Amino acid sequence: MTYAKKSLGQNFLRSKSALRAMVEAGKIREGEMVLEIGPGRGALTEKLLEAGASVVAVEKDEALIPILREKFAKEISEKRFFLIHADILDLSASDILKANKLTSSQAYKLIANIPYYITGAVIRKFLEEKNPPKIMVLLLQKEVVERIVARDGKESILSIAVKAYCRPRYVMKVKREAFSPAPNVDSAIVAFEDISKKFFTENKINEEKFFALVKTGFAHKRKKLGGNLKKLSKNLNQDVLANLKDKRAEELSPDDWRNLLAKN
Repeated sequence: MTYAKKSLGQNFLRSKSALRAMVEAGKIREGEMVLEIGPGRGALTEKLLEAGASVVAVEKDEALIPILREKFAKEISEKRFFLIHADILDLSASDILKANKLTSSQAYKLIANIPYYITGAVIRKFLEEKNPPKIMVLLLQKEVVERIVARDGKESILSIAVKAYCRPRYVMKVKREAFSPAPNVDSAIVAFEDISKKFFTENKINEEKFFALVKTGFAHKRKKLGGNLKKLSKNLNQDVLANLKDKRAEELSPDDWRNLLAKN
């Protein structure tokens, strides 16, 4: 048996109910392509294949590659399971698809239990992809999931960034005891649905300008928006800024930030 490596942030999921919830949240149909990051010993992979998906798995841990090849030898021969030994952060979606002789525009879903330390990088990477997944279902630290879905005056840079690309949905809490080894905190499953760049394209908003504005607005949490955005104010919609200047950044929705960039 291979043991989880702390250096790779490995915590293998054992809970059957959590595995089932992840597959159900992915709304998998027969023959759909699913990208899995860090399959570990293949517990989630097995459930995805049983649901009828074809799975492309990217695993960084060299020691797990022969175990996965042996466990899913039948599915590999049937070309329903493709295994790549690599760091997911070094690959684009098109790289992964082309490596398995698929088209770079192939529709796919991303379903994975990822190490906590690459959470932000993975979310950003796949929401910004030229060919993003149709849906993402991730098992993350519970506190991070709560920040992602936060509303009503509890927004953050992370929640605004996610909501600009999709509709996040809290699926369920997963207690730390559901993993081997158990992490120090509880986790939760989150579904990123309706992923697209329509927020930017339909409103003719530059992504870099949008996120630069949001980061500036959150620069000093105790300050009101008028103070944080003072240096950028001449480039913003003055009527919108006048209505929002006495609010704090966490009180603004993605639409509020978009409206600040709208032409006067």
